[in-house]
Amino acid sequence: MVSVILVNYRGAEDTITCLRSFADVDWPAEQLELLVVDNDSGDGSEERIRAEVPQAVVVQAGSNTGFAGGCNLGVEHATGEYVAFINNDARPGRDWVSAAVATLASDRTIGCVASKVLDWDGNLVDYVDGSLTWFGMGYKREAERPDSPEYDHPKDVLFGTGAAMVMRADLYREVGGFDERFFMFYEDVDLGWRLNVLGYRVRYEPRSVAYHRHHVTMKKFGNFRESYLLERNALLAMYKNLDDESLAKALPAAMALAVRRSLARTGTDATALDLQRSPGGDDVGTIEVQKMALTGPYAIDYFVEQLPTLLESRRELQEKRRRSDRELFPLFRHAIEPAYAIESYLDAHAVLVEAFGIAEHFVSRHRVLVVTGEPLLDRMAGPAIRAWEIATALSSEHDVRLLSTAGAQTSHADFEVVTAVGHALRAHTDWADVIIFQGFLLEGAPWLKDSAKIVVADIYDPMHLEQLEQARDQGPEGRVLAVRETTRVLNEQLRRADFMLCASEKQRDFWFGQLAGQGRVNPKVYDEDESLDSLIAVVPFGIPDVPPVQKRRAIRDSVPGIGKDDKVILWGGGIYNWFDPLTLLRAVDRLRERHDDVRLYFLGLKHPNPGVPAMRMGWETKQLAEELGLVGTHVFFNEGWVPYAERADYLLDADVGVSTHFQHVETAFSFRTRILDYLWASLPIVATEGDTFGDLIALRGLGRAVPAEDVDALVEALEQMLYDEEAAGAARENVRGFAVEYHWSRALMPLIEFCRLPRRAADLEYHLGRPEVTAQPYRARQGLRADIALARDYLAAGGPREVARRMTGRVRRITGRAG
Repeated sequence: MVSVILVNYRGAEDTITCLRSFADVDWPAEQLELLVVDNDSGDGSEERIRAEVPQAVVVQAGSNTGFAGGCNLGVEHATGEYVAFINNDARPGRDWVSAAVATLASDRTIGCVASKVLDWDGNLVDYVDGSLTWFGMGYKREAERPDSPEYDHPKDVLFGTGAAMVMRADLYREVGGFDERFFMFYEDVDLGWRLNVLGYRVRYEPRSVAYHRHHVTMKKFGNFRESYLLERNALLAMYKNLDDESLAKALPAAMALAVRRSLARTGTDATALDLQRSPGGDDVGTIEVQKMALTGPYAIDYFVEQLPTLLESRRELQEKRRRSDRELFPLFRHAIEPAYAIESYLDAHAVLVEAFGIAEHFVSRHRVLVVTGEPLLDRMAGPAIRAWEIATALSSEHDVRLLSTAGAQTSHADFEVVTAVGHALRAHTDWADVIIFQGFLLEGAPWLKDSAKIVVADIYDPMHLEQLEQARDQGPEGRVLAVRETTRVLNEQLRRADFMLCASEKQRDFWFGQLAGQGRVNPKVYDEDESLDSLIAVVPFGIPDVPPVQKRRAIRDSVPGIGKDDKVILWGGGIYNWFDPLTLLRAVDRLRERHDDVRLYFLGLKHPNPGVPAMRMGWETKQLAEELGLVGTHVFFNEGWVPYAERADYLLDADVGVSTHFQHVETAFSFRTRILDYLWASLPIVATEGDTFGDLIALRGLGRAVPAEDVDALVEALEQMLYDEEAAGAARENVRGFAVEYHWSRALMPLIEFCRLPRRAADLEYHLGRPEVTAQPYRARQGLRADIALARDYLAAGGPREVARRMTGRVRRITGRAG
């Protein structure tokens, strides 16, 4: 049962229109309860609504309790499992209820669904996200823009709009519902903010759509009343929800700014009582000011009046706090937003922000530069994939730029993709607050070694150990040089990095030894965090949170010689010197004697980075396959590289994923990223034991781990995973359960948390100083070109009349129910 709650105050016509709209909603009528709370309209509204919509339950409040009190009274009478709030001057879209309920039912951590709200005609945006200023005022950056597909992606938000939102009824009651001290405006901001503080998520769901005539109710009253409510309620919300550190910085500045805002909006002479600047008139004891000029001072007075009860509300909420302000600031979107373009007001805003350190504290979005030495193409190798996923994960909370020093020919809707080398890197590193890099960036951008930037070194690939094998093809002197130079480069990274990422606990132990050798395991670092998690964290390679979907057959009935019923073994990556495909070929040669339908497919031979040379092992593999007579009958090679977006088509055509290697030091500390794809596709895994995944395969029953270079053991393991349905089924089930531990959203969490509060490493602070990270003001589109573009958007949305109406109203920023 869903209980829909509307609050009516002398708006029967709108209320009846809204109620009748529910006849077109895709939700069973018997599971829909329509509740109207009448706030003592006294104009016959109650009787008219009862008569024209008899299926609605009308509750008389007895007085004007405002939007907050009316909604709470409605919930007291509600019998539904869910409560859905909609303004009486709005109407629901067909899927408003069903989409919201589906979202709430899908995840118990979601405490509230914030609906997408458009204007009455469905052309322009009313709400698709909520932003919050440091002084507590909610605003909507996207309001009045034409609707577009960019607003059709679900996301976490700080608050929904009271115009259209849905919650579980039990949770609404548990957290106290709307705060009736607000009466109306920002009660939705406060509720969403409170839910986030308590650890619940407010989820914007674009499929749940409503249509709204904005602020019809307030048109009955003077605009000074709305401003007064906005001013005072912003202070109430701040006081309740900010943590102690944030409140100490923001509240004094916010109160001062409220006074200046009221005076500046009315042009009131604030020097009238100043003996030096405005002498005379001492025989007159009164002064005439506009009501609007009193909204700030009166708001502060109301705030003081409510402090006894606010103090108790704050104490209770802060004791139950589950998420820090630093975690929530990204949901503020752009906290450094003055909101009113009045010169004297903007001057006050700027000086208060500086005097109280607001910009340094209320950082909601950092500028994050992610750098890879791999090319960013449709075909990408592991390092490029990892950089891409890091950029994707961070882009929801930060302004992200993904840079390749080897070229880029792809793009992403949520972040910039650029390429630069040499001095051209400077502009990008100067732009960034945080720089996350792999490989040799410090060699190409040496100025970073002594810069004040926050630097994160991604050392998930122990390159110097890799060079022990990879550089064999360079001759003795070349090999020595390669290992020595790679070790030097890594040591410089370890000495400079504020934070480091590795792929496993085993790797972390290895890096601790090298860090100790560079003097980074020292009292300053240790005393800050005895676990040293603040210095180096385990951030393994990951897999997408959503399961793979096959769009076409890529191997079966696609590669000549491989039929739809053949048993396919997949080698999921390149062939490098530290791998052992030769033992695998011999095993397949033996296995085909008993099972002629066995097929081995090598996913890629040519590395997408032209800077990575072809390795000896690739040539040896093809030679042995030819000698054994396997090529084209039982062994097949993809001579190129599979596009990243198409890898699911190949993975889902396989029966088993395989990875075999030699036993040496590179193996011991490696993290085979190709095995992650096997986890994603729920493939049973056959791999050589001795590395991180070899141990996990055996421990978690993900397939079979075999000794290095043991043909007999490999044959037995492959045969079991290919032809023993019970054993293969058990492995698949174990893989499915285990794979969630490597979802990118989970794997990257230490980095995500670090970027929310980037910090200088304790032992580098004396030399490098504190990082200079400040919040950036929101830059709205402005100027003639922007106005022309906006007019073009309005013309497309509603014709010439819409252009005239909207462009005339642009001077007023919408800071009403942000909701």
